[in-house]
Amino acid sequence: MDELIDILTPEGKSTGKRALKSEAHKSGWFHATVHIWLFTKDEKILLQKRALTKKVFPGLWDISVAGHIAAGETILSAAKREVFEEIGLVLNANELIKIGTRIHQVTHANGIQDNEHHHVFIAELKEPIANLKMQVEEVDGIQLFDLAVLKKTKNLENVLLPRFHEYYVTVYKKIITQLTK
Repeated sequence: MDELIDILTPEGKSTGKRALKSEAHKSGWFHATVHIWLFTKDEKILLQKRALTKKVFPGLWDISVAGHIAAGETILSAAKREVFEEIGLVLNANELIKIGTRIHQVTHANGIQDNEHHHVFIAELKEPIANLKMQVEEVDGIQLFDLAVLKKTKNLENVLLPRFHEYYVTVYKKIITQLTK
């Protein structure tokens, strides 16, 4: 879906400009996204299988939920909206724990230039995955994996991406810290 998004500086500040997501990806303009990693008390992580129709990383087992922040939308509102849209789960703001923001710059073979500021959250998944409702345009499957999968991405195929291994290890450490509180 092509949506209107706010264009940012490389440092993450607003430029006051807006564009369609497709324009931002074509031109390499910086913009904001949310990543939400859902974990369980018994050290599992929910991963989604990206729909085969996705323009980047189709069919990959990836972040629990991720998406673009719409123009004028707050980061927290976007996180809650994306979780509801992609897997039908309602989270309250206090259940989302922000663990950081990371700059992501990748040019894909199909010409898409992802220059993004990822606002990264973790949240405990308290609902059985059988109760979740996948958005078929975005998600081909959901599955609980052992949390340790985040530390093993260098040795996996089609589960997360080895080149972002350090990011996943950081997420793993934040979740473990949360679980031991």
